[in-house]
Amino acid sequence: MQKPQLSFAQIWNMCFGFFGIQFGFALQNSNVSRIFQTLGADYNNMTILWVAAPVTGLFIQPIIGYMSDKTWGRLGRRRPYFLYGAILASLSLLIMPNSPTLWIAAGMLWIMDASINVSMEPFRAFVGDMLPRNQRGLGYAMQSFFIGVGSVIASALPWMMTNWFGISNTAEVGMIPESVKYAFYAGGTIFILAVGWTVYSTREYSPEELEEFEKAEREMDAKTEIIVLPSRSANQFYKGGFIWFVVGAVFTILVALNIEHLNRNLLLLTSGLALFGIFQLIAGFLEHRGNNSNGFSQVMIDLFNMPLTMQKLAAVQFFSWFPFFAWWSSATPAITSFHYATNDVSSAVYNEGADWVGILMSSYNVAAVFAAITIPFVVRVLNLRMTHMINLFLGGLGFISFILVKDPIWLIIPMIGVGFAWASILSLPYALLSNAVPAKKMGLFMGIFNFFIVLPQILAASILGFLVNKFFSGETIYALVIGGVSMLIAGILTLRVEEPVQE
Repeated sequence: MQKPQLSFAQIWNMCFGFFGIQFGFALQNSNVSRIFQTLGADYNNMTILWVAAPVTGLFIQPIIGYMSDKTWGRLGRRRPYFLYGAILASLSLLIMPNSPTLWIAAGMLWIMDASINVSMEPFRAFVGDMLPRNQRGLGYAMQSFFIGVGSVIASALPWMMTNWFGISNTAEVGMIPESVKYAFYAGGTIFILAVGWTVYSTREYSPEELEEFEKAEREMDAKTEIIVLPSRSANQFYKGGFIWFVVGAVFTILVALNIEHLNRNLLLLTSGLALFGIFQLIAGFLEHRGNNSNGFSQVMIDLFNMPLTMQKLAAVQFFSWFPFFAWWSSATPAITSFHYATNDVSSAVYNEGADWVGILMSSYNVAAVFAAITIPFVVRVLNLRMTHMINLFLGGLGFISFILVKDPIWLIIPMIGVGFAWASILSLPYALLSNAVPAKKMGLFMGIFNFFIVLPQILAASILGFLVNKFFSGETIYALVIGGVSMLIAGILTLRVEEPVQE
């Protein structure tokens, strides 16, 4: 019993919710730094405040992936998470621009990002559930298309509010401009409507149907060389956990003792190493007790038992996503200070620059829409690996060129390369991954794969402020240059990933 081929309209409907999700995500990425700066944050504060997003994803995504693998109810398997996450995210978008203080805004970022993650994570597994293997590339490309379109509109929305509707983009000191507020109100409405359409229009397969489909795919599983490694022993968890904990604890103490010479954000990195050691020790204890059937143990076991293809893709993803956190958290202060020569958040020049950042974010997503359409044709001429490598090189060079381009108008050009990299990152790795993991664990492995999206963002939040202040005299533009170098490394690592077996 093979999964039926879905029509273009059916794939459109099942992916349309991503338009709303990305609308909210793009508003967050384009405007949260602006909101933080308006409420009094400096660059060091902003990077640590921004870490809310990746830390939330680190915990939420594997949990939601594991839970959605086990769920079946009135709304289906993945759709309950789409809907409930959308409701919470929409409410957060309405509240966020009305935050009276910096720490309330930071708390709302945690809630908003957690809610977006609840909706977003199951969408990746949704494609694997609903589509036969030969249509999954189209499914992920369709998601990339909606990601691009949603981002284009959402990122430019504050600028549109000002230039098309005459809504003010400036406000008193410590107040969020009306253009930003109305953009968030529109985003909350669009988020729930788009996700609601997918929930309404798409029927999921029952667990019994999925079981039949999986039986039919087992021969293909053998061809794609899915590697199932033995469960990690308690002693292995204990040994690894002890080493990670000791290293993390020692470096945490060293950073704390020299905090006046080091950036305090480094404590996030060092304490994270120790925390990972603690998680391994807990997993070892549970394994020793024979209690490894719970969600926590399954995540820890499968983290160390990833198929080889997934391991190599994880390295590529790690260096691919570091630059985008640098871009989202640093673009506004970098461009307003370097290209507009101001740090006065209440000035007209600063807000003109902040609006232009929104246009730049919109422009790279315009390029991503075009790339999502053209990438499948390029893959036919080259292959998945070479196409992804070229796109990552274009993105890396785009980020590096920000320090060479003086006129902010011309920053549109490097955004084209960034857009091609963005579209490639959002589609090609998932198309490769969905054929390399067991179908019944699709949600869990997608959640674990997202570790290598959020971990580089946590690393960026930990070290970017330190690197910029220590080596580049606090000039934020160099955060984008560092991100560009990271993306070039990701392109090189793509050569390690094998091409999938052609059916």
